[in-house]
Amino acid sequence: MGRLGPRGRRALVTVLGLTASLVALIPAASAEPSAQSSAPSWPQRPVRFILPFGAGTATDVAARLMSEKLSARWGRPIVIENRPGADGLLAINAFISANDDHALLYASTASFMAHPYTLEKMPYNLDRDFAPIARVTDTILSVAVNSAVKANTLKDFVALAKAQPGKFNAAGAAGVPDFTLRYFLKVENLDVTRVPYKDVVQAATDLSAGQIQFLVSSYAVVRAASEAGTVRVLAVGGRERPSFAPNIPTVHEAGFPTLNVETTAGFYGPRGMARELRERIAKDVIAVVAEPEITKRLVATGQAVRTGGPEELVQTLRQQADQAATVAKTLGLQAAGLKADK
Repeated sequence: MGRLGPRGRRALVTVLGLTASLVALIPAASAEPSAQSSAPSWPQRPVRFILPFGAGTATDVAARLMSEKLSARWGRPIVIENRPGADGLLAINAFISANDDHALLYASTASFMAHPYTLEKMPYNLDRDFAPIARVTDTILSVAVNSAVKANTLKDFVALAKAQPGKFNAAGAAGVPDFTLRYFLKVENLDVTRVPYKDVVQAATDLSAGQIQFLVSSYAVVRAASEAGTVRVLAVGGRERPSFAPNIPTVHEAGFPTLNVETTAGFYGPRGMARELRERIAKDVIAVVAEPEITKRLVATGQAVRTGGPEELVQTLRQQADQAATVAKTLGLQAAGLKADK
């Protein structure tokens, strides 16, 4: 992907804070004591994992798999709080409002990478309000249709949609998947109605029932319906076929790279969280995810285990911000901080 021009760089600085200021966040944080507690005494009470997706999503499944093992390591219970809705903002606002190092945001980058281009005004600042802790998995996304749709490939679906404009309804999981769906429909010039959902699990249910015909979501959300025969997965994201779905082509193989979505699930702490504490939590998370039982179960839900600490998560945020900026440019969208420049 090419370098961003001056305007693109301004967008990233203004809205996402994924430039030098975000890199500076890591060493700066190490010099600041946590506002709530120091690393040696953490945790002092139950830990909350705040999630922007509902039960049954890839993020939710991973959080629940990790919570039991982490609870045993930390000697404190872990409470999973599912807060789907408002394109991830309900969870993000709950996390920021808590401003508590016992309340961690466990979220996919899909939850916020599109916000600078889909919101008129950003209600949060990624650089200021999020302290990166650890990356855990890359969520394998899928493109699926209701089984009644006479399409066995993405090429088939595109041909159908062009032959029957206005007939099909489509949805994308909130955030980057929906953003990418818009990109795909524009590039392919398809007259398909986008249906918004606050909970992607409901979208998958409606896909099975035929109320929508096309869905971009995590593979975990549609896997059961695919195995039951009510949904057909046409392609998966990424450049290589995942081990759990060797017979499903990637979107690149299918000829539609515009549908490729990269999204990474990771942990974030509140502003000012000490570097020492973030590294300690990351070390525990990475150790738990590396356990063969956990790795196997995560892969089975449609996730690729790719762990890393604070710096690895920062690098991931940068790369995916570049991707979001490219999609936004094609859609003719500006970052929230630049809209007033018109």
